Amino acid sequence: MLTGIAIFTISDQRREQALVKIVLNFTPAYYSYVFLIYSSMTETLQNGLSFETTESQKMVAQMVKDFAQKHIAPNVMTWDESQEFPIHVFHEMGKLGLMGVLVPEQYGGAGFGYLEYVTAIVELAKVCGSIGLSMAAHNSLCTGHILQFGSEAQKQQFLPKLAAGEWIGAWGLTEPNTGSDAGNMKTVAVKEGDYFILNGAKNFITHGKSGHVAVVIARTGEPGDSHGMTAFIIEKGTAGFKAGRKENKLGMRASETTELIFEDCKVHQSQVMGKVGDGFVQSLKVLDGGRISIAALSLGIAIGAYEAAKHYSKERHQFNQPISQFQAISFKLADMATQIEAASLLTYQAADLKNKGINVNKESAMAKYFASEVAVKVSTEAVQIFGGYGYTKDYPAEKYYRDSKLCTIGEGTSEIQKLVISRAILK
Repeated sequence: MLTGIAIFTISDQRREQALVKIVLNFTPAYYSYVFLIYSSMTETLQNGLSFETTESQKMVAQMVKDFAQKHIAPNVMTWDESQEFPIHVFHEMGKLGLMGVLVPEQYGGAGFGYLEYVTAIVELAKVCGSIGLSMAAHNSLCTGHILQFGSEAQKQQFLPKLAAGEWIGAWGLTEPNTGSDAGNMKTVAVKEGDYFILNGAKNFITHGKSGHVAVVIARTGEPGDSHGMTAFIIEKGTAGFKAGRKENKLGMRASETTELIFEDCKVHQSQVMGKVGDGFVQSLKVLDGGRISIAALSLGIAIGAYEAAKHYSKERHQFNQPISQFQAISFKLADMATQIEAASLLTYQAADLKNKGINVNKESAMAKYFASEVAVKVSTEAVQIFGGYGYTKDYPAEKYYRDSKLCTIGEGTSEIQKLVISRAILK
């Protein structure tokens, strides 16, 4: 078996030569077994996940890194303290294709896949979790829902503006009394002729105030019926549709979070996404991709916190040497690096499968669950490495620490991810 692993790591020609030598030394009973291993490994090499960063990923990473250092890094704490949503930054990001990473070029998007998308979020989150979160919510939730389930007319109408960053998108599923229990939502849409009349409220909505268009899920059937909810596309300015209270948050403070309120909001049936009653089922599929976004966001925050802590540990001296030379600190860094590597593998595996059109329900939940918990652990250790300075706003550790926690809550808590995973593995 160890010999089989050795074959996997060498070139095609040398692997074939090695296989011949192995077969010659095996008894006939083992011949078919070894050949099966060889065939399986050959297929894996041809079709399996590549661990090499693609040229497009490298290009996206450098572009986002340069943009973040110039337009985001100098303002991070100003936006955080004032809870300002810097909408102008997202307009600029739209010019780079970052507001429509997954949108095909025919609709004005960048036409990239999930590997490039994850890469972009990671680079943004390294610098500011808030900006990474808003970019992810815009792309994977509102824009992603329209891309997956919108009619051709709806795609033509909304995707170009969203992909260009001219419009900011919001997505409304969560309600004050129905977080994880979305099936029992209270917001209702009653059919009246060619229109639906919406009444109710959504909360914890990213871009609820500044968004130009929102995809909103409302109940059109009985409570608890998974086919009793419908998705609607609603533009800002629609009568009876307004933003409510803005949340005063612990972290991610530059990413706007508000209520959405519907009071006899009249929506034409042409604004229904897909079929009436399919809204909840659509949402679950959208969230599969959204979880990859949050995994990437978590990964970026973790990397940012780790890199800041590592740099500080080399600069900070105690007892006449850098604190990185103390085993207590170096072992923390070793654990942080290992956890980040594992989170990265899970995240990019889910992205790779998503690119291939494979169901990622389990894999995206695993990536989101693990990466978000890693973000919290790594940022906590970063604060510890910074010591007293880690508890001040003069250094970046405390912001990574505050931002990281939302990753274990938004788009499904860690507990919900474990529920999704356990159901998948126990089928």
